[in-house]
Amino acid sequence: MPNLKAIRSRIRSVQSTQKITRAMRLVAAAKVRRAQMRVQAARPFTKAVVKILREVVAEVSPSDLQDLVLLQRREVKKVALIVLSSDRGLCGGYNGTVLREALSRIQTLKAEGKEVGLITIGLKAATFFKGVQIKKYHSYTLLPAIPTVEEAKLISEFACELYTNREVDAIEIIGTDFVSMLRSEVVNTKYLPVHMPSAETPERGLHPIRLFEPSVIDVLEKELLPKYVQNVIYQALLEAAASELAARMNAMSNASTNARELINSLTLIYNKARQAAITQELLEIVGGAEALKG
Repeated sequence: MPNLKAIRSRIRSVQSTQKITRAMRLVAAAKVRRAQMRVQAARPFTKAVVKILREVVAEVSPSDLQDLVLLQRREVKKVALIVLSSDRGLCGGYNGTVLREALSRIQTLKAEGKEVGLITIGLKAATFFKGVQIKKYHSYTLLPAIPTVEEAKLISEFACELYTNREVDAIEIIGTDFVSMLRSEVVNTKYLPVHMPSAETPERGLHPIRLFEPSVIDVLEKELLPKYVQNVIYQALLEAAASELAARMNAMSNASTNARELINSLTLIYNKARQAAITQELLEIVGGAEALKG
């Protein structure tokens, strides 16, 4: 016969867990909506930066672009991967999906005879690759829950320094794109050298004449390109943060549902055991009474 005390203790334990998962789901749901708004608010700025780059590219000859370090392409022998993960767990398969993609990319690059190094963002990626024999350029952990421009600038400056010092020949970003509350996609973005967007064919009609001071190349090198590479990191951080919160909300929702089903199952077992115990006691009482009569 099942131990009634043990079953009651198990039910109370699952109920306590369910309270925690419900609270975490509500917190994640509140945060993910704000994160979604930040992602959607940042996307127009990204499109505007790309649009300006296209317009500038249309006014600069390809030979002049070759003088810009961040645009220079060379033979790729060393590649750095920026892997975006979370600092905390309890977010379903979010981190596992990103880390599997990173491992797959590492294996592909090594099969091509290239050296691979990592720039990890988040405790989960740093912990996962801690025991892996691979070069680590830098690890960013315990970053603000809400990504900031300063944080993105710090990471982009370090990445650009690696590239301009020829420590690596290419840099890629492995992260996630936030699609909806129920879905995010793992993406591999070519970060450096900067892949300049192709110049658009100008539309017919009147167009403003733009003057760049001191020159187009200076504006491109000192203003547009730094803002572009910084914004790519910032957008990736925003997308990753929203994806993580959505994954945590869904994971906690599933955990709460599973806890409720487990509580119902344990309650049924408890009631059956209790009924069996009462029946057994009644049988013993009736049997004792009959024995006294005899």
